[in-house]
Amino acid sequence: MNKFYYILIIWNALVFIIYGIDKRKAINNKYRIKEFTLILLAFLMGAAGAITGMEVFHHKTKKTKFKILVPLALLFNIIVLFATHYLFNA
Repeated sequence: MNKFYYILIIWNALVFIIYGIDKRKAINNKYRIKEFTLILLAFLMGAAGAITGMEVFHHKTKKTKFKILVPLALLFNIIVLFATHYLFNA
C-alpha cells in the first residue's frame, strides 16, 4: 500500500474524531463545528470517517442534509479513488 492510502486512513480517523468532538460539544452546549465544515470534510476524502462518526456517535443521523450529502460524499470519494488509481497506475 502506498503512502497515499496511509494518509487517507489517518485523514478519515481525524474526521471521525472531529465528528466525535462535535457530538461532545453538542451534549455540553458548547460552541459547535459548522455543518458546512462537517460536510466539507466528508467531501475532502473523509466520507468514511464521517459516516463512521455519524453511526458511532449517533451524530447528525436524523438530519436530512447529512443523510443525503455524506453518502453522496462517499460515492464521490470512491470515484476519485478509482480515477486516481487508474490514472496513476495505467
